[in-house]
Amino acid sequence: MHTIKSLALVLAVALGTTACSSLPFSAGTRSSTNTMSVTLGVADKVALLPVANFTDVPQAGLRVEALLEPALRQLGLRQLVLYPSTLNPETLFEPGERKAQAEAEKWARTQGMRYVVTAAVNEWRYKVGVDGEPAVGLMVQVKDLSNDQVVYSIAGGRTGGSREALAAVGQQLAAELVSGIRIDAAARPAATR
Repeated sequence: MHTIKSLALVLAVALGTTACSSLPFSAGTRSSTNTMSVTLGVADKVALLPVANFTDVPQAGLRVEALLEPALRQLGLRQLVLYPSTLNPETLFEPGERKAQAEAEKWARTQGMRYVVTAAVNEWRYKVGVDGEPAVGLMVQVKDLSNDQVVYSIAGGRTGGSREALAAVGQQLAAELVSGIRIDAAARPAATR
């Protein structure tokens, strides 16, 4: 740990202290980079697709979906639709991976959705150690199905203090990651192909 702090000090001196302000050296830190933003119409149809689980924690993707849905609705999405549960292979007894992502996107197209929200969870755990801090890592993308372009993409991570719940840290990160999605109440829904 001493070597890491020394390295951080060298980086702070070399790059300026603000460049290292997001390095995770204390409990309750976060790190995310958002270079994109997108404005969706309030009436645009948006589907939340299955969250890919790249952790060794069973059903972490389902837990993240449960956090992303209210975060997206709080932004003002009125036409948010969840994919059918039969398209998610992540169950306790039959673990499977992301052929379902393509199937869910195909389903969204047949339902006339303009946008799909996809996500992946790559960390969902309590760190090993005396304090057992919660740690969450997520990626969120919005894809415009009318032209197959990713219009919003962000990834981030957050750790909490030893007395914070893993779900609370995940909820904070999910809200932070979708905060770059803007909803325009005056926009008319665009036609899908």
